[in-house]
Amino acid sequence: MQEEVKLIVDGRRLDGRLPDELRPIKIEAGVLKNADGSCYLEMGKNKVMAAVYGPRKVQPKHLADPTQAIVRYRYNMAPFSVEERKRPGPDRRSVEISKVSREALESIIMKELFPRSSIDIFVEVLQADAGSRTACLNAASVALVDAGIPMKGIITSVAVAKVEGVLVLDPMKEEDNYGEADIPFAFFIRNGKIESIALLQMDGRVSKEELLQAVELAKKGAMEIYKLQREAIMKKYKVEEVEE
Repeated sequence: MQEEVKLIVDGRRLDGRLPDELRPIKIEAGVLKNADGSCYLEMGKNKVMAAVYGPRKVQPKHLADPTQAIVRYRYNMAPFSVEERKRPGPDRRSVEISKVSREALESIIMKELFPRSSIDIFVEVLQADAGSRTACLNAASVALVDAGIPMKGIITSVAVAKVEGVLVLDPMKEEDNYGEADIPFAFFIRNGKIESIALLQMDGRVSKEELLQAVELAKKGAMEIYKLQREAIMKKYKVEEVEE
C-alpha cells in the first residue's frame, strides 16, 4: 500500500514556503541575438526560453490576414526536460497549452497595426516542474516587450493549487501531482494595475468561495511576478544605454 504524502506540515510546504509564497524566480531579457525578442526564465525548477520573431511576412502566404497580424505560439517541452524522456514533437497537451496561451497574448497585442504580418512566439521548456505553462507565458510576455511589439499591457501568469484543503500559490511538482485542484491564471496588467483575467483554467474541484480566494491569491502573486518582469526589461535597456 502506497504511503500517503504529507504536503503541509505545521503550516509550511515541503520546500519550506508559506501558502502565499512564490518559488524563487529569475528573469533575463534579450538572451538570444538571432531573435527579435527573447527571455530566459526560471520559476522554481522550471527553466524556459522564449523567442519572438516579427512582425514579419506570413509564411505560407495564404494564412495572411489583410486586416491584422496573425499571432502564432508554440509551446514545446524538450525531450530531456522531464525525468522520463519525452517523445519529441507536439502532443495533445502542448497543442492545448499553445492554443490557450496564444489567445491570452492575442488579447493584448495590437495586431491591427501589422496587417498581412505574423508574430511568432516560440517557448521551449528546458527543465520542467509544475506550472511550466505559467512560466512560459511570463517569459513570452517579456520577449514580446523585448521585441518591441506594441501591446496594451503585459500578461503575467501564476497558478494556485488546493492542497490538503489549503489554497497554495505557485504549486511545485508534488503539490500539482497530489493536490485536489490546480488553477492556472493569466492576468492582463496595464500601468501597474490588473485590468482583467486573460486565462483561467481548472483541473479538480473547488467551491465558489475557494475560487474567489484563489483569484485574490493569484492576483497577489501576479503583481510580485510583474515587478520582476519589469525589472528584467529595465535592466536590459539600462545596460544597453551604458554600453552606448
